[in-house]
Amino acid sequence: MGEGAIELAVSTVIFALQPEAGTGRPSIRVPLVRRTRAPFEGGWALPGGWADAREGLAASARRTLAETTGLEPAYLEQLYTLGAVDRSPTGRVVSVVYWALVRAEEAEAVPEGENVAWFPAEELPQLAFDHARIVEYALWRLRTKMEYSRIAHALLGETFTISELRRVHEAVRGVVLDPANFRRHVESSPALVPTGERLTGGAHRPPRLYRYDTEVRLADNGPLDDTEESR
Repeated sequence: MGEGAIELAVSTVIFALQPEAGTGRPSIRVPLVRRTRAPFEGGWALPGGWADAREGLAASARRTLAETTGLEPAYLEQLYTLGAVDRSPTGRVVSVVYWALVRAEEAEAVPEGENVAWFPAEELPQLAFDHARIVEYALWRLRTKMEYSRIAHALLGETFTISELRRVHEAVRGVVLDPANFRRHVESSPALVPTGERLTGGAHRPPRLYRYDTEVRLADNGPLDDTEESR
């Protein structure tokens, strides 16, 4: 890089819910890639790379994600732009950061190995550059947005039960929610639509399946405040 030059990069924080070993309880996980060159060679970092002048920023984020992890998330949103003069030891690098959500089955399709691995979002190894700060901010953004939007849809299948939806909220927000209060809250939303079908394969009366009506514009009806206890 020439003296005084600024290079533009993209990085993406990907969130998925995956079951914890032993309990099967869903928890938020993040894929990291191992750096193969200096600086921080051998260390863990967020998926990303250099932006391409021939494509848009979101296209660069999607391309670098596919190249490093093989993931092609349906939900991708620009998060933040980082441009501190000292954030890279090799020169001035401005990074446009995105965050993405993938479903569990998409996450499971990513082959883990020496250079790609999933980590609990709250228990990350030491990260290159300022990537730990980026993950922290992305996690805050995810939790904040979860209370007011249909963002849980990106972590679920096309249809889901109320219990499955509640477990997503609990895993992301790090709280335990009262099932009855949660059901009343979400069923009052015009965006949640019963499919008329039920989940099959259970030992008891099968629960109803729901879907999101993406045509409904949600009003802010307040956060879910029926927390019983913090984890």
